[in-house]
Amino acid sequence: MSPEVTPAAEADLTELADVAARTFPLACPPSAGADDIAAFVAENLSAARFRDYLADPDRVVLIAREDARISGYGMLIRGVVADADVQKAVPQRPAVELSKMYVLPDAHGAGVSAAIMTAALDASRALGAACVWLGVNQENQRAQRFYAKHGFQINGTKTFRLGGRIEDDYVMVHPLSG
Repeated sequence: MSPEVTPAAEADLTELADVAARTFPLACPPSAGADDIAAFVAENLSAARFRDYLADPDRVVLIAREDARISGYGMLIRGVVADADVQKAVPQRPAVELSKMYVLPDAHGAGVSAAIMTAALDASRALGAACVWLGVNQENQRAQRFYAKHGFQINGTKTFRLGGRIEDDYVMVHPLSG
């Protein structure tokens, strides 16, 4: 049975924040400090922050459910951040950022990521985007392979601050058509 992917709702916030707190560390490089990861989660992935995200008309938060539990999620944000490296790497407009896409470890390989990606690309098309872009840590080869399999190509680099460290990310872009 394939997962059901739908927009998140107010009733999902507590479980969504729990999934986010458990999955974000999995995408961090081994050199990332536990305190920095915890601070990022507290600042950006709490139920209160997800409430803000749901209220933002420029964001779409998608959740995947299997057997009534949230097994993964993704977040889209309209536009391209002001960072010069990202501006250069994402030449097509309008653009949508796939800002977050995480799946619980016990759901890896079960089609959850693919279902979220399909829903994210469809939602981006519905928003009128010419492309979808994302940042992925240069050490996260598993994620890079997944994104490449779904039509994303490395088109540049950017940095990501995690606490006191600067992480190096690839900017990957998926041109949309149809």
